[in-house]
Amino acid sequence: MEKIISFISNSLYTYVLVVLLVVAGIYFTVRTKFAQFRLFKDQIKSVTEKPADNKSVSSFQALIVSTASRVGTGNIVGVATALCLGGFGSVFWMWVIAIIGSASALIESTLAQIYKRKSINGSIGGPAYYIETTTKSRPLAVIFSIFLILTYGFGFNMLASYNLQSTFKPYEFYNPSVTPWIIGGILAILVGYCLFGGGKRVIKATSYLVPIMGIAYVLVSIVIVVLNITSLPAIFARIFTEAFDFKAIFGGFTGSCIMLGIKRGLFSNEAGVGSAPNASASAEVSHPIKQGLAQVLSVFIDTLIICSATAFMCMSSGVEPSSAFEGADYIQAVVASTLGGFGPIFITVAMILFAFTTLLGNLYYVDQCWFYLLKKEPSKKFLAVYRIIASLIIFVGAGLSAGLLWDIADITMGLMALINIPVIVWLSKYAFRALKDYEKQRKAGLNPTFKAKDIDLPHLTDYWN
Repeated sequence: MEKIISFISNSLYTYVLVVLLVVAGIYFTVRTKFAQFRLFKDQIKSVTEKPADNKSVSSFQALIVSTASRVGTGNIVGVATALCLGGFGSVFWMWVIAIIGSASALIESTLAQIYKRKSINGSIGGPAYYIETTTKSRPLAVIFSIFLILTYGFGFNMLASYNLQSTFKPYEFYNPSVTPWIIGGILAILVGYCLFGGGKRVIKATSYLVPIMGIAYVLVSIVIVVLNITSLPAIFARIFTEAFDFKAIFGGFTGSCIMLGIKRGLFSNEAGVGSAPNASASAEVSHPIKQGLAQVLSVFIDTLIICSATAFMCMSSGVEPSSAFEGADYIQAVVASTLGGFGPIFITVAMILFAFTTLLGNLYYVDQCWFYLLKKEPSKKFLAVYRIIASLIIFVGAGLSAGLLWDIADITMGLMALINIPVIVWLSKYAFRALKDYEKQRKAGLNPTFKAKDIDLPHLTDYWN
């Protein structure tokens, strides 16, 4: 079964997704005139803007939920795995997929805002809504929603649980037959407790944990890099040399730095996959582009800052990555070589926070999908059963195989992207018009506001009328 799943994963990324992701990202980048760079100040401004109604979800809160899902165990173990299997060159391709993918994030989150719907608890939306509204195909939207549930309710959460427990391996008390299940059980109980508090508690918990987690982790990474600063010139030389060693790359493409960089980069930042738009739609903003710009910033935070922090921490340590490491044990060896006994403890604590916020952010997306599939607020009994199952999945994931879990997560995430990217390419003209409208108002010195008629939107919407 592991071999079959691995074959499907490699085939999906080798022949389809690499081309789709790169071509779509470049297309969006060119058509928006490199908006991810030009409008950096606007990205900061959009995140700090407060909604008119204090009870509404702000752009910052929506950013935090999407960042909670993006910034997770993939930033530590995912990057370490890419280095061990793909070498230093994989870091370059992670940067590439983040830079061009951020344009995809701008488009999909803008569309989520344009086509969002009204609900009892505010606004709700995402790919399922803009797929159904524009294609008139509910079955396609349902299929996407099912893939999202499989990805975030099962694949990603099992993997996050496994990655967390794997950081306990260096400790003497670790027993491979018992410890993973104990850690998985504790994590499942904590997540279950938070889930039964409802969506507001999810947003509140992640709002506190994500900034603390990210800042502390980056600071420690910087300390390690500074302690080994003389190695930086050689590191940069090796990154670019290995990134363009085409003979090695095409000699074994499925395990190359390009493939690992794109896989782990996409797993980390999720740009174009169709997950973040579910959080983006909940924000109250005066113009859809504002939330699109906020999600560009989220991709940059995730990959260009936190993933890079992990990568440089590893590459400057002197501990050579190799396939003998699984990922978590490599990062533990890296921090131990520089910080001694404190290093592994810090990584374990960081992974607990990363995993916890990832799990909560992922399940927030799943909640949104249930609302769409059932066409109403799920009953308390349904939610109770689902949340118990979600917690059990976290428990089970802690004891499974790393390779199997990575491949399952890659496949379900890839299937989401296969639906979402063609749809946002098809609808992108409305996002481009919205961007033009936004910039026109900004140049006039106005705080941009949006009306559907200003971009000749042919579809009915609950907002912007």
